[in-house]
Amino acid sequence: MQRRQFLKNASAAAGIAAVSPVSLPLAAAQKKFRISLAQWSLHKAIFARMTTNREFPRIAREQFGIEGLEFVNGLWEAPTQDYVRELKQNMEKTGTKGVLIMCDGEGLMGHSNKAERMRAARNHYKWVDIATDLGCHAIRTNMYPDKQPTAPAEIDAFIGCCSESFANLCEYAKPMKINVIIENHGGVSSNPDVVTRLMKKVDLPNFGTLPDFGNFPKEVDKYDAVRKLMPFAKGVSFKCYDFGADGNETTIDMHRMMKTVDEAGYHGWVGIEYEGERLTEFEGIQAAKRFLERVG
Repeated sequence: MQRRQFLKNASAAAGIAAVSPVSLPLAAAQKKFRISLAQWSLHKAIFARMTTNREFPRIAREQFGIEGLEFVNGLWEAPTQDYVRELKQNMEKTGTKGVLIMCDGEGLMGHSNKAERMRAARNHYKWVDIATDLGCHAIRTNMYPDKQPTAPAEIDAFIGCCSESFANLCEYAKPMKINVIIENHGGVSSNPDVVTRLMKKVDLPNFGTLPDFGNFPKEVDKYDAVRKLMPFAKGVSFKCYDFGADGNETTIDMHRMMKTVDEAGYHGWVGIEYEGERLTEFEGIQAAKRFLERVG
């Protein structure tokens, strides 16, 4: 599909639902939470070069009427100062707001070698700086090991390793009022008991979780896992895959998930992260937003 046709189809799919910058904050004030858009929802279009990270603010605002932006560092062309300045200008033009930056590929924060895990922590510093420039409240990190721990002693050692690197990163981010948050993102990070143990061990006010509704193995009760992660949540990832004619997600009981979010007393950003195949990216984002508007 050509880029011009892609943008034309995007407008049609979204019903050209442009919303004025003024109306969104007023509406959000009356809601239980605020809706943001995870950039990964558009990763297929970006990888196909139908759109770019620079255009993300405009697409979020004009096509979906969404104010909050959740960036993914792997979808950026370059994190240079000029690039960040241009992106910030695009956000100002569209009345959009940075929420967080999802950071991948910067090293293993749970590496068994101290030099390696501390290097990974330092690699994230630049994303803390960029998040500050863009007005974000957090960076999303990963608690990946060099070898997956399984035995209790291995898990204990892993938590100890992570506590050093994450405490270092949190201390760097503290003066800039940036939160460092961990997403259940596969492997040991999708074990809510391990993640909550790390939260309690580090015990810093700018350290928290980003519960993702979909990133759990089949043997884990995703509803119970999200419940365990919510007390530390500084963001929520509304991972979704498909929606039926009734407007409900067909693979996850989203009413149950959002009830858990509400019962935890969470009233921050809920980021739409659509990863389905049947609906297009634009249709999936639309369906997710309609659902969240109903329950919010």
